[in-house]
Order: sequence, then structure tokens, then C-alpha cells
Amino acid sequence: MNTEKLIDCERTRLLKITKFRLPHQFMVIGIVVAAISIVMMFVRASVMDGDTDWLKLLLQKTLLVGMLVMSVSKDKIEDEMTISLRAQSYAIAFIVGVVYALVMPYVEFGVSNVVNSGGEVYKDLGDFQVLLFMLMIQLMFYHTLKRYR
Repeated sequence: MNTEKLIDCERTRLLKITKFRLPHQFMVIGIVVAAISIVMMFVRASVMDGDTDWLKLLLQKTLLVGMLVMSVSKDKIEDEMTISLRAQSYAIAFIVGVVYALVMPYVEFGVSNVVNSGGEVYKDLGDFQVLLFMLMIQLMFYHTLKRYR
């Protein structure tokens, strides 16, 4: 196999991955999954007692999957402009997410030391919090950019 065929094969695979979109009907499925997860989080927090950490983790992962499905589903009208706006929103979400992950632990540490004089310890953000923030930023910016195009 020569080098050009190998490069073309890799380019084809890369384009297949970058252009992957779910059909538009999955947007509704993603919204329903995310909404059910949020409602169940409130139910778990207010009604359920005992050791339900497994349920908390399950609901967090389900919320992330629902938001990811919303993020990668197509619009009714998918054209070059919406593809470009989607790419811009992913770039913005990545940059803002990295800044959030770097700055937020120090803000949280400072605020907790001001509020609680006992000297709180520094704690890092969890993966759920960073991923949830990045997906919310991406969805928000995509729909905002789409509205003002």
C-alpha cells in the first residue's frame, strides 16, 4: 500500500468522525433523557434516604449522555453555516471549560475560607462538573450563535 492511499484512507476516517451527527429526532430523545435525569436528581435529594450514591452517579452519567446526544444531533436544516457555528461553539466551550477548570477551584477555595473561618482545604473539580459545564456552554453558545446568524 503506497503512502497516498494510506493518507486518503486516514483522511476519510477522520472526516467520517468529524462529520458524525445523529438524526434530528435524537434532539428530542436527548432533551427527554436530560430532563428525566434532572427531575430524578431532585427526587433523590428530597425524598430518598440512605446510601444512594450509586443512583447519584448513574443520574449524573445519564444527564451527560442526554446532553451529549443533544449536542451531536443535527438541526432540521443542516448546512455549512450551522456546521461552522457548531464548530465555533465547541471551540468556545473548550476554551471556557479549560479556564473554568483552572480558575474555579481557587475561587471556591477563597470563598469557602472567607465564609468559613476554619480554613478549608483546596479541592479539585470533578469530571462531572467540568463536563456538564462544557456541554452547557456548547449548547448555549451554539443556539445563541444560530439565533444571531
